[in-house]
Amino acid sequence: MLKIESYINDILNKYPPIKKIIKRIYQLIMYSISPKVKYEGDIQRISPKDGMEYFFGYYDKSPWDATERYILSLRVKDATKMVAPEDPAEIVLFDTLNNNSYEVIAETNTWNVQQGCMLQWLGPDFKEYIIYNDYRDGKYCSIILNLRTKEERVIGMPVYAVSRDGKFALSLDFSRLHRLRKGYGYSNIVDSTSDEKCPDKPCIWYVDLRTGDSKPILKYTDFRDFETRSEMITAEHKVNHIMIDPSGKRFMVLHRWFNGTRKYTRLITANIDGTDMYNLCDDNMVSHCYWKNDSEILAFAHKKGNGNGYYLLKDKTKEYKKLWPALITDGHPSYSPDGNMVVTDTYPDRSRLASLYLIKDDKVKRLARVFVPFKYDNDLRCDLHPRWNRTGDKICFDAVFEGKRGLYFIEINHKNRKGLL
Repeated sequence: MLKIESYINDILNKYPPIKKIIKRIYQLIMYSISPKVKYEGDIQRISPKDGMEYFFGYYDKSPWDATERYILSLRVKDATKMVAPEDPAEIVLFDTLNNNSYEVIAETNTWNVQQGCMLQWLGPDFKEYIIYNDYRDGKYCSIILNLRTKEERVIGMPVYAVSRDGKFALSLDFSRLHRLRKGYGYSNIVDSTSDEKCPDKPCIWYVDLRTGDSKPILKYTDFRDFETRSEMITAEHKVNHIMIDPSGKRFMVLHRWFNGTRKYTRLITANIDGTDMYNLCDDNMVSHCYWKNDSEILAFAHKKGNGNGYYLLKDKTKEYKKLWPALITDGHPSYSPDGNMVVTDTYPDRSRLASLYLIKDDKVKRLARVFVPFKYDNDLRCDLHPRWNRTGDKICFDAVFEGKRGLYFIEINHKNRKGLL
């Protein structure tokens, strides 16, 4: 059944408006005849049930500090009406050694439902400073906040990906991203490039977090003019999903272009200064990725002759290996801190259940399933976005099976490892 659904999904991807309608009708029918499940698994709640919505953000960042006592989260009144509201969100710090008590430590004026405000602990120690994006004085910026002294430092550019040593970040055009991919950009500033399909303007910046200086390193036209395909010539272009490798020497980014309703995506890697670009995966579809190490990237992608699935790609080569053939649906994968396990998730299935999987070598185990109400769908959806703690024995995720966005975790104990050892 999954293979049939995946095949039909691939066909409908060429017609997004039609896909949305057919998907909703199919899910309504299947949900009506399916057993009703609220959740399965050893799930523990972090955030309180107070009528508010709590969520962290994306899957490539850990909400835990280095001591694993404190957990970061966003808190909003309602995240079911707009993908990037102009109303502020509160930044909350949970104390796991004090019954998950919390304090509001800051506020941000720019966020979205998928990636929040890029809230994260700042390296290299990941315990005293946090960094997050904000909108101040008519501009996007990022804030470095010292949690001990409460002192803050304003950086004149928002961040997308931050190096592990905390010395620099990479940024992109959040306004264009918001217009072309709802739920991932920011709505405070109108896209100034809306009438340009491929602007000869910067799309990625290098940001020095020590000095606050920034400089553009790549333009939209740089991507179009790099190993150009015929579909790119008259298409509308954007970039998204920047991730920096562990050493801070290279980064990956998804280059996407649109011809009408048809979307194309390829995975590009480059040096931190934008040089030495490499076209790593270019078979029309690449989705969520993660650096396994400085030379290998795990990606859910399409490969001609091998179909959709998880692939381990070797940077700057055409070498790849298909992994876990049973997992044929898209998810958000990440390696445990020691690199021995992978966690990933799925979107809601025909019964509106999203799954969480733990993987070791070639063994795959489902850790949990959670119900996803229909009001959390399409651009307003709540993906699980599973993230590891610093020692690799807990996984945090966002979920809505209790009616509101909430923050949860699962312990990777002997019981949950059973079948993988």
